[in-house]
Parts: sequence; C-alpha cells; structure tokens
Amino acid sequence: MKKISFLIGEPEYSSHLTMPGVAADLASRYGHQATLCVTSVVPDEPQFAVSEFSNLASLAEADLLVVYTRFRVLPDRQMERIRAYLDSGRPVVGLRTSTHSFHFPGDSKWQSWNDGFGREVFGTPWISHHGHSSRTDVSVVQGAAGHPILPGVEGRFTARSWLYHVLPLSKPCEPLLWGSPISPECVPQDNPVAWTTSHNGGRVFFTTLGHPEDFAIPSFRSLLVNGIRWALGELG
Repeated sequence: MKKISFLIGEPEYSSHLTMPGVAADLASRYGHQATLCVTSVVPDEPQFAVSEFSNLASLAEADLLVVYTRFRVLPDRQMERIRAYLDSGRPVVGLRTSTHSFHFPGDSKWQSWNDGFGREVFGTPWISHHGHSSRTDVSVVQGAAGHPILPGVEGRFTARSWLYHVLPLSKPCEPLLWGSPISPECVPQDNPVAWTTSHNGGRVFFTTLGHPEDFAIPSFRSLLVNGIRWALGELG
C-alpha cells in the first residue's frame, strides 16, 4: 500500500470534484491510501484570497504528491510542508493548471514560486493557451508507444481541454503525447500534452489535460492512473 496526497482545488476545472473519483479508483483497484487535501477557498481571481489545504500533514508520510490546483496563496507553515516534500526527492504528478499553482504578491518570500514551481518541478511555467472554445487532437509521440504509462491510451483521441503552450520545456523531459489545437482562437502551435521528467531525483509525470469532460475519456483515465502508478515506481 502506498500513501498518496492529493493537493486539489481550483475554480476553472473543478478538480475538487473530479479528482476524488481518481483517488477512490486507486484505493479500490490497487489498495493505495489516498488523502484529499482540498483548498478552503476554491475561487481565486481577482482577489487571490489566502487559503489553506486540509490534511496537509499527510505530506510527511506520503509516497506521492498529486497536484491539481491554481493560484493559491498559502500561509508559511503550509508552504514549508510542501517545500519539505519537494526537497525530499519523492515523486510528483501534476495536471493542467498546476504549472501556476501559486500567486503570491511581490513582497512575499514565496513569490518566486509563482513561475518557479511549474518551471522547476514540471518543466514549464504558465504561458498561454489556444482559447476556451477549442479542443485538442492528442496523439502518441512517435517511438513512445512502449512506455509503461501508455497501455490503455489510444494512439489518437480528442480531448476537451484546450491546448496549452508549454514550449520550450525548461528541463529535460520525455514527451509521451502531443497535441494539435482544433479550432484555435490564436495562431496554432502543436505542443506536448503529457511528459515525464524528474525533480531532486524523484519521478515526475505531468499532463496539461484535465478538463472535467476529459475524465469521461478512457484514454485520459488510463493515462492519469498509469502516470500515478509509474511515478510510484509500480510501472516501469
């Protein structure tokens, strides 16, 4: 049994509603102990209110941190818990808006985490996207089909998530899935939508997918569950 802490809560994609189902799936199918750390304040813009995550003490014994949040302003004691986890070299999985998990004011000692967390942990900060009315044509990167994260993932499928700009990735990453925008609202640019990397020696899996409608797509569910299990060292 592995212990997984889920850091969740953002208003745009309602991760506090979608991710508990993933946690329950991991518990029932693989016997993992999942702890939900849910933000006390879901809305972010324009106030960027100070919030706190429930159950954050679970990070001390967690085997994996899964992050799906956005624009958090947290008290020092909670940031210290997150930093301690990251410094330990244990694995991390991130979804979509987790590249911009924090939004500290300029005079905060944590201000560098606004871009730095996404860049240093996942390989990209928040940049931009192709517009809310667009979708993404997702395909497996050539040569990646045998990766242990990809069983159950179709060679090509359509996701509701609008495609994020992430290039150039700021650390060595292994792209697994590539995205092409469908009906973009700006100049189109293909970008990776799922990749692996590492942070302080720990495995990292990240995907820019995660719209609520994506969770009904079997390929996305397989991708996410496999990515979590890979980060835990259970696959590959």
